[in-house]
Order: sequence, then C-alpha cells, then structure tokens
Amino acid sequence: MTSPSTTREPTGSFFDQPRAVWAVAFACVIAFMGIGLVDPILKPIADQLDATPSQVSLLFTSYMAVMGVAMLVTGVVSSRIGAKKTLLAGLALIIVFSALAGSSGTIGQIVGFRAGWGLGNALFIATALSTIVMSARGSTARAIILFEAALGLGIAAGPLVGGELGSLSWRAPFYGVAVLMTIALLATAFLLPRTPAVGRRTSLADPFRALRYPGLLTVALTALFYNVGFFTLLAFTPFPLDMTAHQVGLIFFGWGLLLAITSVWVAPLLQRAIGSVPTMLASLSLFALDLAAMAIWTDEKAVLVVGVVVAGAFLGINNTVITESVMGAAPVERPVASAAYSFVRFSGGAVAPYAAGKLGENVSIHAPFWMGAVAVAVAVLVLAAGARHLQGVHAPAAHSEDEAEAELVGDIS
Repeated sequence: MTSPSTTREPTGSFFDQPRAVWAVAFACVIAFMGIGLVDPILKPIADQLDATPSQVSLLFTSYMAVMGVAMLVTGVVSSRIGAKKTLLAGLALIIVFSALAGSSGTIGQIVGFRAGWGLGNALFIATALSTIVMSARGSTARAIILFEAALGLGIAAGPLVGGELGSLSWRAPFYGVAVLMTIALLATAFLLPRTPAVGRRTSLADPFRALRYPGLLTVALTALFYNVGFFTLLAFTPFPLDMTAHQVGLIFFGWGLLLAITSVWVAPLLQRAIGSVPTMLASLSLFALDLAAMAIWTDEKAVLVVGVVVAGAFLGINNTVITESVMGAAPVERPVASAAYSFVRFSGGAVAPYAAGKLGENVSIHAPFWMGAVAVAVAVLVLAAGARHLQGVHAPAAHSEDEAEAELVGDIS
C-alpha cells in the first residue's frame, strides 16, 4: 500500500462507497482470479489435449509476456482516452479471449488466446487503482486498502473457482471468467461516470529512461529473478502433485488466502518494525529455502502441499513491499516507474513456466524447483548489492490531489 502524496479526510463507513467503486472492485476480483485460475486445470488440459508440461506452461508464458510488453503502453493509452474507456477495452478483451480459450481444440490455440487475455488484463489492472481512488469516498489510503482487498480476494478465489469448475471440464473456468467479466463490464459501463484523460501524456520511451535510475533498476531486477521462483511454483507444482483439479484448487486457495492476509496486514507491520529492504531480504530468503525444500522432497506430496501454502506468506509480504518500493525508487511519475518495473519483472514470469516444464521433462522432477530456488537466491543478492540505492527514497511529490490520484494508476501493476 503506497503512501500517497495527498489524502482526503475519511467520511462515513469504509463500506459506504459509490456503486461505481464496487463495480470496479468486483471487476478487479475477477481480473486477479485469472492469475491462479488455470493452476488446477493444467494437468487435465495436458491429459486431454495430449500436451507436455512445458507446452501447457505456455499458458502462463504467453499471458505474462504480453502483459509485460503491454504495461509499456497502458499509460500511453489511458492518458489519451481516459480511464473508463481503457477499463472497458481491457474487460472486453478478457471476455473475448477467455471465451475463445474455452472453445479451443488445441494447446496452441489456448496459448494464443491467453496472450490476448494478458493484453486485456494489462489495460484493466493498470487503470483500476486510479479509478477506485478517484471515485471512492474517504481517504486515498482507504481507497487503496479497498483495492488491495479486491486483489487478495481475486488471487485467493482464482484457484478455488478454477478447481470447482475444472472438476466439470477444463473449459468451464474459461467460460466462467467470460460470464463474470461480462457482468463486470456492464456494471462498469453503467455505474462508472465518464473519466476524461488527465495528466501528462506519456511516451513509450519514458519507462526505458526510468531504468537509468539505480534504485528502480535494482528493484526491477530483484523482481525478475524472484518471479522465476514465483511462476515456477505456480506453473509446475500441479504436475508432481498429480491430484484432481478440485484438490489442486483447494491447495492453491490456501496459498492465495495466506498471500492476501500477509500482503494487507503482515507486510505493513514488518515494514514499520524493521524497514522495507530487510523485510524483502527476509521474505525472499525464506521463499528460496521453501523452494529448496520442495526440490529435495519433490516426491513427498505432503511437503509440496505445505511448501505451496507457506509460500503464500512470503509472496504476500514481498509483493506489497516491493510494489511500494518501486514507487519511490526513481524521481519519475508512478505510472512510468510501474511500467518500467512491470516490463522487466514479467520477463521472469514469462520465461520460468516454460523453462520449468522443460527441466521437469528432460532433467528431473526436482530440477524446476532448484531453478526457482537459485533464481530467488540471486534476487536476494541483487537486492543486497543495490540496497544503498533504496535508502531514504520517497515517492515523488504531487502538485495537486488530481495529479496524485492520476499517478496512482500503476501502483499495483
């Protein structure tokens, strides 16, 4: 949760919000469900479409690769057409491509349609926070908490919904997202007022210029290696678990629930107690050890189950703190910093699933987890080496409330 430059006085109950805010928050829950939705159905897709783990893992690779590249242009788009049109465009793309993925007959088609889904998600997620902040009653901090609650609920619910619908058919989760997103699109279209373009028009070159600042580059590279471990856990673990879609969904629901709890409540406590960099170093080190344990005892399903669920705590803490660190790591607008960071870190999320699948097929079932553990250990070393660039940094000051709110567009992307 980023400390905004300006705040509004709280008014009324936390839940006393305009219908437009709840419409966007609901859409956020569904959008974030897409991250873990496919976990429970990876093995059923592989079995029914005669695909290898590395081929099925491309569902993550195409999704994350396109999201990373698209993050470079979301600011360009929203600064020209406004937040509402950007949100609706993103929702429409998710609806179309999730429905097409459910109708696919080959693994290649699903992978391609997941790429289109990633584009829609990038447009939506990068714009949703600023929309909630501009529309919500009360303080800006309260609006951000509402957004993070929607994020956590979506991440936790994704595997559960995927497992329940996936027990009927691997196609059902894709159709389910299309239906829910259609409801979200209609609610957003009718309940959210028109939002004109605001702020400075950004260019495609701005994020690359931002990476010249050592602090932002340190955080981005840390996230790149950390995401190798993150998406190895997500994309490969269902294969050695070898359980039903329902069972895998329940396991990753526990993972997502712990992630949500620690990201909203535990991470801020640790930040205040020991500081941002020590918190990230501790959570990343524990995550690397967790992956190493899963690498050693890959044949023990109980170890894998505990490893997945416990990882949620480390990931939740790190996700919150590293996102906040990005916002103050360079003297640039928040959307620009976020676009640069997201482009670099999603590279790790794109490469890891396919590499993990290949290692599992050609080396051993233990190798993907060793790859993840080593990558996260490298993230620890990168962060430790660049920690001096992150001491005492603060988010850039805004000149007005409208500007501050507009800059929040990329805080979670």
